[in-house]
Amino acid sequence: MLDLTAAVWRKSSYSEGGDNDCVEVADDHPGVVPVRDSKCPDGGRLVFGAASWSAFVDGVKESL
Repeated sequence: MLDLTAAVWRKSSYSEGGDNDCVEVADDHPGVVPVRDSKCPDGGRLVFGAASWSAFVDGVKESL
């Protein structure tokens, strides 16, 4: 299990400046990308493989 207690979270650059309406990710976890909902920072977290996360982000960018 991945320990995220000391994780440093950053908000999506597409959050439009909203304080609580964004996806946050934690860097510096080799091979995986932890993700959480900024509206519920103490709630659940999802952990994606880095390649899967990269493919997801590329797909989102293509749709914009």
